[in-house]
Amino acid sequence: MPPSSDPKPVIVCADDFALSEAVSLGIARLAAMGRISATSAMVLSPRWTGDAALLRDLRGRIDVGLHLDWTSPLAVAAGHGMSLGRAMLRSLAGGFERARVTAAIERQLDAFEAQWQAAPDHVDGHQHVQQFRGIREPLLDVLDRRYGTGAGPWVRVSQPVGAGTGVKGRVVAAMGARALAAALSQRGRAASPALVGMYGFDGSSAGYAARLAGWLRDAPAGAVLMCHPAARADDADEIGAARLREFECWRGEAASAALAAAHAVPARGPARQPVPGPGAR
Repeated sequence: MPPSSDPKPVIVCADDFALSEAVSLGIARLAAMGRISATSAMVLSPRWTGDAALLRDLRGRIDVGLHLDWTSPLAVAAGHGMSLGRAMLRSLAGGFERARVTAAIERQLDAFEAQWQAAPDHVDGHQHVQQFRGIREPLLDVLDRRYGTGAGPWVRVSQPVGAGTGVKGRVVAAMGARALAAALSQRGRAASPALVGMYGFDGSSAGYAARLAGWLRDAPAGAVLMCHPAARADDADEIGAARLREFECWRGEAASAALAAAHAVPARGPARQPVPGPGAR
């Protein structure tokens, strides 16, 4: 059979919405341009209360989800957070206390819904904590209880594939990708099949554009391509320069060329619906 002429749907998801003004503005601008098809919100940030308004005119045009947080300073300040290394060790040792984990997940979903006035379209995790042992099981139970078995948010499976996977990608996958995918399948909950976009936030603008072309080439249909754009560099942000490089790439011709070369289109969630262009409703 000849190859399909239909474009390949890829969920282009900008993580960390509400982390800072620059991040929220950059994501909102890219979403309005139709360059991204999803974003994940850090609802423990005090900015979420106001910044959610930046997305309201985009409701129904992009997926807006919860970026479940256990490892940022925001999570530490909220009382349940810890360093990534400590979270990984606790997960491997089975040391999370289920009741405390459940309560922290519920609080973040409550905070999301208080501003968005709807359930999240999806759930993923800051530094991929959604698939850590000790977090993934309570998370799926909470989603089933709040939204119905097999209904409600789809869940990101951080299973890196293709270009640039490397050691970092293998570590992320080893922290529970297969177990999460199996649990989601058993429960009948929608999930993304793969993840691309992982790198060390290093390099140049040209280097990021080259990586993007490889990620889009290797992404299977329905995969998440995560990105971390911001409208300007923030000196207080350790990856601020990389965020600005990503923003400039996604709003420019480099991203358009990479999408065209891969015959790919930004799409929403597992339903794989193409994203309307600017001004569409």
